[in-house]
Amino acid sequence: MTVGAIVIGASAGGLDAVGKLLDSLPQDFAAPLIIVQHIPANAGDALPRRFQRHCRLPVREAEDKEPVAAGTVFVAPPDFHLMIEPGHRFSLSREERVNFSRPSIDVLFETAAEAYCSGLAGVILTGASADGAAGLARVKRMGGTSIVQDPETAEVDVMPRAAIAACAVDHVLPLAKIGPLLISLTSEGKNPCKPTS
Repeated sequence: MTVGAIVIGASAGGLDAVGKLLDSLPQDFAAPLIIVQHIPANAGDALPRRFQRHCRLPVREAEDKEPVAAGTVFVAPPDFHLMIEPGHRFSLSREERVNFSRPSIDVLFETAAEAYCSGLAGVILTGASADGAAGLARVKRMGGTSIVQDPETAEVDVMPRAAIAACAVDHVLPLAKIGPLLISLTSEGKNPCKPTS
């Protein structure tokens, strides 16, 4: 089984970082990409429009109960937690903030890890909080692939350093090398749903 989905978390500096990462992916990239970018609650649909300028794939906000579709970039809507349900459908929630954030990277990563097991790749990019560290650790425990932007290359290094401290990360890479790795992972086989100790 190839990597079935990719989750990406970013905060401060993430608009540029996510844009550059999306720009590196080809039009025939098969796996869905699901993004939590910390943004103000009143941001409207600014994120999908901004990211679409960098991306050959369709970009849109995830909708409640919608199936996760291949070859699409999904963005968490402002002021909603984005979760993945069993059966690979989205769920939106207005529950309390996690790590002072809604949407929370941890919420997405933890639910996606349970849904995709080792068929998931989690990516933590630049940011100024620890959101995403616990979620990436869950991805790792469920057998998924953990990827972190090299803190030395991040606009804000707090989030990458927190993720690296939380688990034995599989890949710590400068931003320019993360896209090629994702392309490689979507064509390699992995055994799903075998949690590691």
